[in-house]
Amino acid sequence: MNKNFLYEHAPIKDLKTMLSEVTVKYPKNNAFLRKVDGVYTGITYEQLLNDVNAIGTKFHEMGLKDAFIGVIGENRYEWCVTYLAAVNGTGVAVPLDKELSAKELTYLANESKLKIIVYSEKYRDKIKEVKQKCSSLEYLVCMDEAVDAEIAFNSLIDEGKKLLAAGSTEFIDAEINPDEMRMLLFTSGTTGVSKGVMLNHRNIAFDIAAMKRILKITSDDVSLSILPIHHTFECTCGFLTIIASGGTVAFCEGIKYIAQNIRETKPTILVVVPLILESVYNKIMKKASASFIKKTVFKLLLGIGSIISINARRKLFSTVHESLGGRIHHVISGASALSPQVSKTFEKMGLIVLQGYGLTECAPVAAGNREANFKHGALGLALPGVDMKIEEADKDGIGEILIKGPNVMMGYYNNPKATADVIKDGWLYSGDYGKKDKNGFFIMTGRKKNLIITKTGKNIFPEELEEYLNDSPFILESIVTGSEKDITKEDFIHAHIVPNIEKIMETLSSKLPSVEEIKKVIGEEVKKINKKLPVFKRIKIFHLRDTEFEKTTTKKIKRHNKGD
Repeated sequence: MNKNFLYEHAPIKDLKTMLSEVTVKYPKNNAFLRKVDGVYTGITYEQLLNDVNAIGTKFHEMGLKDAFIGVIGENRYEWCVTYLAAVNGTGVAVPLDKELSAKELTYLANESKLKIIVYSEKYRDKIKEVKQKCSSLEYLVCMDEAVDAEIAFNSLIDEGKKLLAAGSTEFIDAEINPDEMRMLLFTSGTTGVSKGVMLNHRNIAFDIAAMKRILKITSDDVSLSILPIHHTFECTCGFLTIIASGGTVAFCEGIKYIAQNIRETKPTILVVVPLILESVYNKIMKKASASFIKKTVFKLLLGIGSIISINARRKLFSTVHESLGGRIHHVISGASALSPQVSKTFEKMGLIVLQGYGLTECAPVAAGNREANFKHGALGLALPGVDMKIEEADKDGIGEILIKGPNVMMGYYNNPKATADVIKDGWLYSGDYGKKDKNGFFIMTGRKKNLIITKTGKNIFPEELEEYLNDSPFILESIVTGSEKDITKEDFIHAHIVPNIEKIMETLSSKLPSVEEIKKVIGEEVKKINKKLPVFKRIKIFHLRDTEFEKTTTKKIKRHNKGD
């Protein structure tokens, strides 16, 4: 396939038009698969559109035109219907992170002046607390059985259908202005600060169409929705892009059910974060290393896999593919950097992993590796229709990544200063440092806010050192920081490390290791890594942790809360 090849795809006017058109084209196709009494059951596009129209019509009757509509819960059909009914002619959808505390949710509810929250019963107690401290909140709608003053989600559908039958067309006839804010997404806050990102139909519709130009997604595709759907990566890529294609979104029951749900739904596309891929990779490698013979044979097969066709690789590693449902043709990875070693190994086994890059502020995808043109370890090429450049590159070509295009947000909600800080002359200053190679691929080197500058003016990207550390089989995860409490004339690079106790036990013949033994193993690994680094980048001090780092719902480490 030509490396410059792009699929043809017409621009998408807005999400309302998109849903109507795809329903006309594929009325009986399953838009969703959800578990009912232990069995995956389909929901057609026809039913989806009918339910969206019913809920939207009822929302209008409740006086919610132009209101801020909160939605919180696990990945499920009711969440998607609420989102589409909110943005396609009612008001502004405000997806909320289900992992937030009642205090944090109350802050966001007040910040956006929510008038209604639609939620899963699992979060009932939190929402009741929010209701007590949010004066704008009028309606509580439970996706499950209603209690007390709640309204049942299904009753809204029933009442909406009656209104439609009686001739109410206010929602159906509502015009969509593609440049008005219709989505308010609060950033996950890896730095402890959450801002409201204002998006519109043009932002999202552009991103969907651009994604479909670099990757072939059809009405035959099935995506297993694993990542939290409130996050724009899953919402745009794992939900809306599949719906725009007439494909099927199957809902995963939770992290511990991923393997089972993959076998049940046999997806063709997976949208994941690196942590999930690395978990699969580690299980495969552990099984392959069970004995010297297995390890030798596996290495031999990987060698063969690097020189034969994709289809031949899939046959050679049929056991791996069958464990993943047997139909996956692409895996899309985003939200954080993926180890090139992982994606290269999967490619040798016949599974193409395409890493993408973006931010909530870009709806979210700005760049991606393409089906016809990809590079391991790179963020990919700018999406068709998006401009990207490196600002003030140093002698190594490294500078801040800037983005311009129809996918760039309108700004931060009620925060003109923060908006002016990141959008200048139409360019979004991403806060990410990276470089661009001769073939146009962008490669990220680290976050601007994480940059360590030594007293001699040297720049150190902690993400580079963390990649070295995390490649060690004896290290689960790490954070690298500069000098902290050391009052000294020297610069110190600190590594905060979560050791892989299971792997360390294997090297010690299953003996439970002491703290000193763990320190010795990790110390040796740090020495090996330091030999690969220039003196100013070398890790001087490491701290061991007995618990994993706190993470956002997209599994990014909250660096501001690393602890020791």
